[in-house]
Amino acid sequence: MKRYAWVVLAVLMAAGTGEAQRGQGPAGSLTQLSWLAGTWSTAGSPGSAIFEERWTPPAGGAMLAVARTLKGGRMTGFEFLRIVERDGSLFYIAQPGGRPPTEFALTRLAGDGATFENPAHDFPKMIRYTRKGNDTLEARVSDGTDAKAEVYLFTRQSGP
Repeated sequence: MKRYAWVVLAVLMAAGTGEAQRGQGPAGSLTQLSWLAGTWSTAGSPGSAIFEERWTPPAGGAMLAVARTLKGGRMTGFEFLRIVERDGSLFYIAQPGGRPPTEFALTRLAGDGATFENPAHDFPKMIRYTRKGNDTLEARVSDGTDAKAEVYLFTRQSGP
């Protein structure tokens, strides 16, 4: 019986250690991302697509956004986005075209940006927002190695 108890204890400890190793990412709060709130748009040269994101200020444990792609004066795509606080960390949740949600866990948080990752997702595996001054924002989506990456340079259209 003692041997059985030790085996159970060892299994429980290993499971706990695995969870700690996977972790929930670095601690973070939505207030650290309040600079993201507002309306952002890419410049878009004639004939090219324009990308927009409209982020709400942090409230109730979440920031919400809608995004759309415009080309030739027509909407060609949309996405619902959320950043939520959960278990002491942040999660980015994307629903392109209104499809089921895909979650990305916070892996890096600094005063000038945040990185969210989901290594199990096909593409993207990483989403990074970097503030480049008060009115410029870079969004980078990639395969996690930058072998395949898309970079969007946004300018602020309006505040929160």
